[in-house]
Amino acid sequence: MIFLELFWTFFKIGAFTFGGGYAMLPLIEEQVIRHNWMSEEAIINFIAVSESTPGPFAINISTYVGSQVGGAGGNVWLSVLGSACATLGVVLPSFIVILIVARFYQQFKNSHTVKGLMTGLKPAAIGLIAAAVISMAQIVFLPSGFSLSIFNDITFYISAIIFAVSIFLLFLKRKKIPPVLIICISA
Repeated sequence: MIFLELFWTFFKIGAFTFGGGYAMLPLIEEQVIRHNWMSEEAIINFIAVSESTPGPFAINISTYVGSQVGGAGGNVWLSVLGSACATLGVVLPSFIVILIVARFYQQFKNSHTVKGLMTGLKPAAIGLIAAAVISMAQIVFLPSGFSLSIFNDITFYISAIIFAVSIFLLFLKRKKIPPVLIICISA
């Protein structure tokens, strides 16, 4: 049944990813494409939308995928059920871990093993986030693969200019421009 498959897939993603939504992105992308639930382009488009919508990234994308997969036949109730299954799947592991940690926090708060584990997870999370950035950049900037003909395409230059201006505006020291305004201008 598709709803159980949605729940289980996102449960595994939530259980085995540390570092937040961006660290989950490579796993989400791989699983969604492997199950043929969406195209790579559809995932990238939703990533752009989910970045500009309120809420945690992993919840936004799991809800969207669940809605698309569960409601594939156009049934609104199945779409809602698919969203609920995928969203519950991605948040339940964190919820369980938080309950366990809260229960045993006093016993392990000074443990060298726990501190070492958390220190070791940081580079892994950074690596997963970097993989997501590289994957998205490759699809957005080099959709047909890299060749010198990319420099003949005006779309490449427009994308690069929008990217550079956005980064410049985000890092202005004197006048802090709200990120929402930068997103609207970029759109």
